[in-house]
Amino acid sequence: MLPRFCRVRQSFDDRHIGDISGAVINQLASLELDQVIGEGDSVAVTAGSRGIADIATITRATVGFLQQIGAKPFVVPAMGSHGGGTAGGQVKVLASLGMTPESLGCEIRSSMETVTVCEHPLGFPVHFDRHAWEADHVVVINRIKAHTGISGPLESGLIKMLLVGLGKHEGAKLYHRAMEDHSFQEIAEMSVDQVIRKCRIACGLGIVENAFEKTAVIRGLAPHDFLTGEPKLLELAKSLMPRLPMDDLDMLLVDQMGKNISGTGMDTNIVGRKFNDNAAMPGETPRIKRICVRDLTEATGGNATGIGIAEFCRSQLVEKIDHRITAINCITALHPTGAMIPIHFPTDREMLEAAGSTLGLVPLDKCQMAWIQNTLHLNEFECSEPAAEMLANHSGLEFIGDPRQIPFDGLGNLPWFPNLWS
Repeated sequence: MLPRFCRVRQSFDDRHIGDISGAVINQLASLELDQVIGEGDSVAVTAGSRGIADIATITRATVGFLQQIGAKPFVVPAMGSHGGGTAGGQVKVLASLGMTPESLGCEIRSSMETVTVCEHPLGFPVHFDRHAWEADHVVVINRIKAHTGISGPLESGLIKMLLVGLGKHEGAKLYHRAMEDHSFQEIAEMSVDQVIRKCRIACGLGIVENAFEKTAVIRGLAPHDFLTGEPKLLELAKSLMPRLPMDDLDMLLVDQMGKNISGTGMDTNIVGRKFNDNAAMPGETPRIKRICVRDLTEATGGNATGIGIAEFCRSQLVEKIDHRITAINCITALHPTGAMIPIHFPTDREMLEAAGSTLGLVPLDKCQMAWIQNTLHLNEFECSEPAAEMLANHSGLEFIGDPRQIPFDGLGNLPWFPNLWS
C-alpha cells in the first residue's frame, strides 16, 4: 500500500525573454561582428543535441543576422558522440529539435571527420570538426547550465561545446578520459586560447533558461571573454534552476527520463547523485535511498544513458532501450555504470513493492516519497504525507487539495503524472 499523496506547487523565478529573435540580433550587433566577418565569408554555426527551449529560433536568428551582414553561414552539429556517433544520426537529432536546412535557411554540414588543431599539454590531440575548421569563422551557441558530472566555474556551456562538442566522437572520448584525472577547468584553460585563435572563433551566444524551460538570458560574448563571462552566466543559471525542496527522501518515483530531459537522463543535480550513481556524497542533497523510473521519453530515441542511476525501473523502459546508442554515449563519457540496467518489473505495483522492501524498517505506506514527471518539470510534484510533514514550514510552496490515495489500475499500474488530476 502506497502512502496518500498531495500535489505541491513550487514558486520559481519566471523571468524570461519575450522577443527571442530580437534579443539574438541585439546581442550579435553589440559585438560589431561586421568588423570581424567580411562580406562573403563562410561562418560555421554550432548546433548541439540538448533540448534547449528556443534553440531553433536562436539558431535561425543567428543565421539570419550573419546573412544580413553579407556572410555565408552554415550549421554544423557539435554534439560529440550523440546521434549514435554518426553524421546522419546527428542530422536526425537536429531535425528532432526543429532544425533542418529549410527551417534554418542555410545548409547543414554534418561529418564525424576532424582535424587536429594542436597537441594538448596533457598529451593528446585536440580535435575539431573539419567543416567548422574549413570555415572562415565559427559562432558557438550553447545553453549554460550546471553539468551532471562536472563541478566548477566551467560546466556545460560555450567552452564545452567548443572543445567537446566540436571535438566530435574522437575529441569527446579524449576529453572525458582526461577528466578522470583533471578538472574540466584545468583542461580547458590549457587549450582553449589556441582553439579560439587557430579555429577563428568569432563569438559565442550563451543561453540561460529558467526553471520553466523559458529563455531567461541570451548573452553575446567575444572570444576573449569566454573564460570570464561563462562562469558568471553559470552562477545565474544555477540560481534559476528547478529543485526538489526536501533534503531527504526514502523514494523518488520518476515518470520519464531521457536525453531531452538531461545529459544523464535524469539531472544528477536534481536527484543528488552527481558524483555517485546510487547515493548522495557528503554535502550533497537531496539524499534519496531509492529511485524508480517508469519509462523513457520518445524524443530520446532509445538512448537510456543514466538509467544506472536508478535502482528500479519498469520492464517497458528496458524494452525501449537502444543498447548500442546507450553504450556509445556512456563509454564516451567514461560513465559505464550509467548504462547498467536496474532491477525491473512489468508493473508499477511490483516495482514499488520491491523498492519499498529495501528501505529498512520504514514500511512503504509510511515512506517519505516524491513523485515527479521528470527532472525538468518540478514546478508541481506529488508528495507523500510523511514527506509533506517535512515541508510544512517551507516557504514558496503551495499544497493543492487534500491528501488522497492514488489507486493502481487492474493491471497494477499507476496513472501517468500529467493525468493524476484529470
